[in-house]
Amino acid sequence: MTGMPIGPYVEFAKTVLGFEYHNIQLLITALTHRSYVNEHKKSVSEHNERLEFLGDAVLELVVTDYLYKNFSEPEGILTSWRAALVRTESIGEAGQKLGFEPLIRMSKGEKNGGERARLQILANAFEATTGSIYLDQGYDAASEFIHTYILAKLESILDAGTWRDPKSHLQEVSQRIDNATPVYKVISEEGPDHDKVFTLGIYVNNVLMGKGVGPSKQNAQQEAARAALKAYEVRTKPTTD
Repeated sequence: MTGMPIGPYVEFAKTVLGFEYHNIQLLITALTHRSYVNEHKKSVSEHNERLEFLGDAVLELVVTDYLYKNFSEPEGILTSWRAALVRTESIGEAGQKLGFEPLIRMSKGEKNGGERARLQILANAFEATTGSIYLDQGYDAASEFIHTYILAKLESILDAGTWRDPKSHLQEVSQRIDNATPVYKVISEEGPDHDKVFTLGIYVNNVLMGKGVGPSKQNAQQEAARAALKAYEVRTKPTTD
C-alpha cells in the first residue's frame, strides 16, 4: 500500500461514512498500522495507536450513555452488555462490515497474519476511525457512527445471550449438566514476551471441551469458554428422527 493516494480515503468518507473530512489525514492515520510506519520510516511517521486510544474512550462513553438512558437494569448487567458490545470480536466485525480493510496500511507480514490478528487490526482501526471522526466532525458524528455500527448489534446480543460472561456461564452449565467445574490448562505459548499468543484448553471431567487463543491467558480462557459453551449447545441439542 506504499504511496496510496488520498482519493480512496476521500471516497470512503463520502460514500461509507457519509461526510467529507476537514482533515483527511486523520482518517489516513486512523487506518495506518504501526508495522507500516516501521517499514516506511522515511515517508510515514504516525500510526493509529493514539487515535485508537481516543476512540476507545469515545466508544465507551457513547455506549455507556446509551445504556444508562435507555435501560433500568443494575450496573453489573449494563457493564456486561457494554463489554459484549465493545469487545474485539464485535468491533472487528464492525470494521469488516465497513469494508475499510483494503485501505488499512500495514506491513506485508501483518497482511499474512492469522484470522485472530486480522480481527484485532480491524478492531483497532475501527476505534482509531472513531477517534478521527470525533476530532474532525465532533461528538455527535462519532455518536452516530457508533450507533450505526455498534449499538445496532445490541438486540441480537441480548436475544442470543452472548453478553453473559462466558466463564461464569460455562461454570453454571457444566455444574448443571456434568456436576463438575471447568479446569483451564495452558496448551502452548508462542512469540516473544512482549507479543505472546496463548492457547488454552478447557476440560470438564478431564474431557477437552474447547480451546481458546488470545494475547493473554485471560483472553484465551474467555475464548475457550465460548468454544465449550458451543460444544454443550451441540451436545444438548435435541435430535430429530
